[in-house]
Amino acid sequence: MDMVLDHLIVSAADLTAGTASVASALGQPLQPGGQHALFGTHNQLLSLGAEDYLEVIAVDPGAAPLERARWYDLDRFGGPTRLTNWALRVSDLDAALAALGPGFGAPIAVSRGDLRWRMAVPATGVLPYDNCAPALLEWETPPPGPRLTERGCRLVELTVCHPAAEALSALLAPHFTDARVRFAAGMPRLIARVATPAGERVLA
Repeated sequence: MDMVLDHLIVSAADLTAGTASVASALGQPLQPGGQHALFGTHNQLLSLGAEDYLEVIAVDPGAAPLERARWYDLDRFGGPTRLTNWALRVSDLDAALAALGPGFGAPIAVSRGDLRWRMAVPATGVLPYDNCAPALLEWETPPPGPRLTERGCRLVELTVCHPAAEALSALLAPHFTDARVRFAAGMPRLIARVATPAGERVLA
């Protein structure tokens, strides 16, 4: 069972403002994504290379009322735009969930435009380890990363901070290895160092 880094998730109270914040921080424009009707959200994207990318996501004010919790714990999101989640692409979502445990959620079929994927979403919208555990998804169509415009940005390092970071690292270790991802004890948060054409920048 393969697990690889798919994308980083930056949450925002407003998509336009959040996109502007990330574009300013990294010095590069983002590209339109679209709506996720199932979760009442919309996004914008930025390439981080051939496979990786960054997503800015926010609640879509024009979305219909939902009967489920939004993914990435967005129902409780507030405050400034910030890096809140990370996602792993898996080759077999059912096997990944069996290996990691039920806290990661149940598979849900999701689509956006011509993109199709299955994603594990907890009923509460809250991922394990105070949202520091990765979201898991299995693409049924080619992922969006390769189709995004190359901007010269690359993830240098993602630091996953949590009081139980060692336990989270041990849980993922048999299935996921990426030298760019490190785990550190501390208050729950994610910190990404990103190389850009204008130098290294930090998202947190």
